[in-house]
Amino acid sequence: MNKESLKQKTAEVCALVEQHKRPDGRTILAIAGAPASGKSTLADSVVKALNAGHEGEVPKAALLPMDGYHLDNRILKAHGLFPRKGAPETFDAVGFCEAVKSLSKSDGLTYFPTFDRSRDIAIAGAIEIAPTTPIIVVEGNYLLLRTAPWNALADAFSASVFVNPGLDELTRRLNKRWLRYGLDPEAAAKRTEMNDLVNARLVLKQSIKADLVLD
Repeated sequence: MNKESLKQKTAEVCALVEQHKRPDGRTILAIAGAPASGKSTLADSVVKALNAGHEGEVPKAALLPMDGYHLDNRILKAHGLFPRKGAPETFDAVGFCEAVKSLSKSDGLTYFPTFDRSRDIAIAGAIEIAPTTPIIVVEGNYLLLRTAPWNALADAFSASVFVNPGLDELTRRLNKRWLRYGLDPEAAAKRTEMNDLVNARLVLKQSIKADLVLD
């Protein structure tokens, strides 16, 4: 996603937030998409745009990525799930869904985990969200899945965005990602096809319709 495209898409999402803003409560926006769709980059850009020029003591918007709810590698290995890391069953899905739903009624500082990709671990208590921050942007692959427990999130979201650059572009980006992380071309292609694209197809086929779809 080039700078001009990101700027345009950011503006579209900010306009959506404005349209669906909840004046009497917290506005929670979902930004979903397959792995390497660009959802994380977009979510970060949206939060920065919403906070630009804001002079309050706490941010106007905060970001909550789903990746902090990855199960620990030791648990994944014990259950034979490590090769499928990133699939729905490799997350603390119930914990994540409960955390998102709790945001609508939070009356104190709340803390959430983040994910350190360079170390491949989740870090507890790394994200702080103030009770007076009115807009929360939640981003992740499975936010709009039709299946439980993910489908319980629908009522928590004020609006939703789905980022879909298409499978060909996702394949190119995913291969590039794994090459960047040191895999050889054969291993990168295998990781992309056997894990990431399996998850991508699931997201594309099993997600409910979003309020805004970006390609």
